[in-house]
Amino acid sequence: MKTVTLFVQYQCPFCKMALKYIHEWKQIEPKYNDIHFDIVDELVEVERADAHDYWYVPTFYLGEKKLHEGGIYKDEVKQLMDEVLG
Repeated sequence: MKTVTLFVQYQCPFCKMALKYIHEWKQIEPKYNDIHFDIVDELVEVERADAHDYWYVPTFYLGEKKLHEGGIYKDEVKQLMDEVLG
């Protein structure tokens, strides 16, 4: 299983949409259940968030590689998940 770190702020509308899209894609395509999302609320885990280079949420990392930063559409979430699965 691959782990994607997802930095969010729970009141952020873009973050809410990203989380919704992740859930929807996991329901549509069972293969996406092989991706674990380690969700980090940057307002709670400040030190962890500060250790990464980004300005906007949601931001997705696979290891140390930034996959996406900022607002994201449903089809972009699918592309991101496909990239993670390789």
